[in-house]
Amino acid sequence: MKQKTQNIKKILVLSLSFLLFIALSSCGRVKGVWEDNIHLARKSVTFNARGDSIIISTLGSWWWITDIGMDSTYYYHFKNIDQSKDYYSIKENGIVVGRRGRRGLFIKAGANPHHVQRIISVGLEAGDYFDRVIITQLGK
Repeated sequence: MKQKTQNIKKILVLSLSFLLFIALSSCGRVKGVWEDNIHLARKSVTFNARGDSIIISTLGSWWWITDIGMDSTYYYHFKNIDQSKDYYSIKENGIVVGRRGRRGLFIKAGANPHHVQRIISVGLEAGDYFDRVIITQLGK
């Protein structure tokens, strides 16, 4: 009987050790979530009220634009834009966003006609990695 109890304890200890090992080894990255492969030089910028532009460099060259937002309005599904090209522009409601070479993200905003600031955002994707640039444009 004593031998049987010791065997059960050994099995329990081994089972718990195995479960602990599995639990700890799965604590790393979430499956399907990639590390930063865009490497934006800047993720936030302030534009003046009269209109402004910037080219933000990236270390990665394999990315595309997923959305353009201005305050609470978002634009998606950019028809007739070949985002595999090194140079293109997407124009939405006074905002121009595009690619300037393999590693340049271009963002331009026309004048802000309001007295309050507006928030412009540009979503980027590269595989299963997503990032965003936030532009705060001052009010006039």
